[in-house]
Amino acid sequence: MKKIIIQENQKGLLFKNGKYLKMLGTGKYWTLGGKSIEVVDLDASLTPKGCKVETLLADPAVAAETVVCAVTDGQLALHYADGQLVGILRAGKHVFWKTAEHTFQTVDLSNCEVDPSIPSYVFTKIPTTYFYRVEIAEHQKGRLFLNKKPVALLDAGVYYYWRTADKLEYEVIDTRLSRLEVTGQELLTADKVALRVSFLCNYRVTDCERIFEIDDFREQLRLRAQLALREYVGKYKLDEILESKDQMTEFVLSKLKEREAAFFVEVTDAGVRDIILPGEIREIMNTVLVAEKRAQANVITRREEVASTRSLLNTAKLMEENPTLYKLKELEYVERICENVGNINLSGNGDLLSQLVTLLRAGGTAS
Repeated sequence: MKKIIIQENQKGLLFKNGKYLKMLGTGKYWTLGGKSIEVVDLDASLTPKGCKVETLLADPAVAAETVVCAVTDGQLALHYADGQLVGILRAGKHVFWKTAEHTFQTVDLSNCEVDPSIPSYVFTKIPTTYFYRVEIAEHQKGRLFLNKKPVALLDAGVYYYWRTADKLEYEVIDTRLSRLEVTGQELLTADKVALRVSFLCNYRVTDCERIFEIDDFREQLRLRAQLALREYVGKYKLDEILESKDQMTEFVLSKLKEREAAFFVEVTDAGVRDIILPGEIREIMNTVLVAEKRAQANVITRREEVASTRSLLNTAKLMEENPTLYKLKELEYVERICENVGNINLSGNGDLLSQLVTLLRAGGTAS
């Protein structure tokens, strides 16, 4: 004999020799004579261990206190208790006690589209294994593919789709001005010099729906730029290319413009970023540049020397024509010399200035 206590939030299922007899309410029970009691919680779904759920539903007392949701294959059911989502039900028969108001919203998985009546907050409460989440930013357009076939063009927003047997995919296109870079392409000039050219262009997509008709439109645009660069560089020698980078840009840009309609884009501008020369060519050009700068420096030095000599000649002519100017110049130099002399001893006749000049010319005694 065994004592069984059934709480207020529980029910009891009475069995005798493995056969269901009846449902028991709250209370204290004793089991004997092959009888057993299975206690079940009212807050959980009814899933008995001693018998099938259909056996219990055949009991009018159980049927009166339960609600049944039957979900078939290819369906899901959203389970609400008192208006709040409490779970999601897969295929099968689900039985709940009427301790709350249970409602069910059936989802047909033959279509991945989410019914507009299902609020988006539902997807924050169920596992992500049941749905796809697609987010398209403000500056983007999205293309939805179902089993590799395009089915919809998506504007900015958040979209939810049920996970079905179909394969759902999506691609995003940026509608802003974007940059495409062609880097490190090795090209051969007309005089057989190998260059590496980096090129940039800015573009924006003009037809977000038809752009998906092209397999990787960015790669197609890059390939077109590479071919245009190869065509231009192959026509000219190295010196001509280095002197006319703007012409190279205009040529490549015109080639890209020709393909705008086919690629469903608008190329706004472009430019050569870098031209990288082989190591030996760079050394030669550096040598030439150094020689040119040295020659320019020598020309400037000679020009200054000529100007200085011409100035001295003009000064000499002026002093020759004007004795007073000569005397003033002589006094200026005497002053400069005397600034570096401590004491001067003079002996002889004549004025002071004449004796100083004579002494300085003759190398007289000074200390």
